[in-house]
Amino acid sequence: MDWGLRLLVENGLFLGIATGFLVVTARAWDAAQPFELPKPLPGWFKYWFGSVQVLGIVPPLGALIWAITAERSAVVWVLIAYFVMLAVQVLSEFLTLRRYQTVVWVMVPYLYVPYRLWQLYEGLTVVDDILWLQILFGGEILVWGINYLLDLAQLPRLL
Repeated sequence: MDWGLRLLVENGLFLGIATGFLVVTARAWDAAQPFELPKPLPGWFKYWFGSVQVLGIVPPLGALIWAITAERSAVVWVLIAYFVMLAVQVLSEFLTLRRYQTVVWVMVPYLYVPYRLWQLYEGLTVVDDILWLQILFGGEILVWGINYLLDLAQLPRLL
């Protein structure tokens, strides 16, 4: 199967399942109090959040630009899927926290970040001949893995 079609089906399935889960959970918790982030945020939070944003966007964007110019279609598809799911995660977080103020917001990264790790692993499988891309995908797995562990560590504080 073509990489583009495979990733379209795979990401579509994930998006449908994740969105369905969040909607069902939000309805189940409909009676819960409106949710807001605990304040004040810890001082290190802005550094952590900023680092993840920069490291999670800039290097993959550079790799995407390179892959487009080098006509590496499998890498292009992997990175486009990565950015689409990242944008959907941000949109889901915005809607659940700001628009609907539901505690379901806490669950969004617990669904999307492990899937992002899978996407990055898939990226590793298509770049077996390019060392710098292997390092990039491995580094992104490390960044998002650490982010996930920090998310898990914050769960008691959030609830």
